[in-house]
Amino acid sequence: MLRVVVCVSGGGTNLQAIIDRCADGTIRNAQIVRVISNKKDAFALERAKKAGIPGICISPKDYPSREEFNLAFQKGLDEAEPDLIVLAGFLVQVPRNVVAAYPGKIINIHPALIPSFCGKGYYGLRVHEAALARGVKVTGATVHFVDENMDSGPIIIQKAVDIPEGITAQDLQQKVMREAEWIILPKAIDLIAQGRVVLDEKTKTTHILPE
Repeated sequence: MLRVVVCVSGGGTNLQAIIDRCADGTIRNAQIVRVISNKKDAFALERAKKAGIPGICISPKDYPSREEFNLAFQKGLDEAEPDLIVLAGFLVQVPRNVVAAYPGKIINIHPALIPSFCGKGYYGLRVHEAALARGVKVTGATVHFVDENMDSGPIIIQKAVDIPEGITAQDLQQKVMREAEWIILPKAIDLIAQGRVVLDEKTKTTHILPE
């Protein structure tokens, strides 16, 4: 059984998608063992509680230095003994010590088709505002492995979403979540749980094995 820790900052809709897909068997051989948020009032922690999943808050604001937060964050992960760490709307850059401790075991969902609209400053609604400002006709979401840099790790799976004329950034955000994020994040976890994702460290690419 793949032990999964989910890290969140806000409402936790991607967390809920994972919880639901574990419950209905879409995600096989995986269990969420802990939810970590950097915000005490994150509704995601309520979602975790309702599902009977242990949830904790580890916030940079509660530590005198970033270094101490980094160590506390890793401790919070280590305690859960995860096989996979899922960043599901986690708005804190993963500390280098954590990336080093869990190579090839951290994945992130990004609300765009990487390499478009990604990297520093591109998160949440800002991603969709940038896509609309640029006038692109297709956006989407990407699940990728996490490395030392922002949104630069090997891509696991992507899904495209058409952008209708006149849509607002808020509505586009919801559309991308419904049509891409809530689908491909659970799918990526299932693929990893089934041992079907092969990460080539040399080329920094992934390969999906057939069932």
